[in-house]
Amino acid sequence: MEKPKDKDLIETVEGLLFCVVGYLHPPDWYTAYLKYVQDPEGKWKREDARFSRVIPYYHVSQVEATYGLLRERYSQYIYRCPVRNITLSSVPRDRVRRYYRPRKRLASIIEEGHRDELEWKLTDLVTILTGLSGLKAADLGVTGSILTASHNPEFSDIDITVYGRKASESLKETILESRREETLIQPFNAAKREVWSRSRSGRFPLSFEELMEFSDRRWNYGFFRDTYFSIHPVRRDSEIEEEYGDNTYHKKGEAEGKAVVSDNKDSIFLPAVYEVDQIETTKNMEISKIVSYESIYCDMFDPGDRIEFRGVIEQVTGKDEHKRVVIGGAGSAPSFMRRLK
Repeated sequence: MEKPKDKDLIETVEGLLFCVVGYLHPPDWYTAYLKYVQDPEGKWKREDARFSRVIPYYHVSQVEATYGLLRERYSQYIYRCPVRNITLSSVPRDRVRRYYRPRKRLASIIEEGHRDELEWKLTDLVTILTGLSGLKAADLGVTGSILTASHNPEFSDIDITVYGRKASESLKETILESRREETLIQPFNAAKREVWSRSRSGRFPLSFEELMEFSDRRWNYGFFRDTYFSIHPVRRDSEIEEEYGDNTYHKKGEAEGKAVVSDNKDSIFLPAVYEVDQIETTKNMEISKIVSYESIYCDMFDPGDRIEFRGVIEQVTGKDEHKRVVIGGAGSAPSFMRRLK
């Protein structure tokens, strides 16, 4: 059976919709955060239900804000993880009504035909992307509200998943090349980049100028036929190298420091992994990796970049013993990564 993957969606027996996070899942559980709840006044709807979003955007603070609701009404979805030594939201497998897989949903839309304008734009965008990149439709999927058929063509986005490092890099090259030509795939213009940066200035401990630089480097967002779209690289089964229980994670406090990126091949996924060297930290620890659960830092830094960071130091014991810094982890203070000039 295919392994659970980042950006899969889960509907519980109560009608809650959770989004799967990452690739480390306890036996009989899925690590996931609450995204939608059933609501008769909800803006998202399908034939049998309406839904409202419980978080306006993905950020560790927003995810943790849902824990209060879960503890009060659905405590079965709060899990104390003995491997990661944190408390987080998770879905027991025996509480799953339906498991949504992005590739299966995209394949069904292509095979059965689009039902509305947004699904037509999705299939058109997939046709263009696969034609330009040489990928197959089976390399892609669709997540977000289209995955659960609860989207609203008037305001919903197109959220595409792409599977595997090689396919993700090919799609990245295609998107960047399309920006240099007159195509239907358009990047953010200056005004939209400024709006994006200002809207995030209160979420991250970064300056407006730094956020503008980030917006310049973001390749996986844009507009297609005036509809916002995003691209989300996801690991294939063969690229999921760690099984639950292989390692145990222990917090060793928070630290700030500087480092040089030595490898970024796994930064395209979420969580983003950067291998680093030439470390300087306030904890005087030899770390070898910086891992970010905040998507803003995915695929942002190149080998040779000197960066500054603040995050949680974790000691990893087990099959892959090392020390790492975690950005955007559960229960952590505001953290960041930035490029030093």
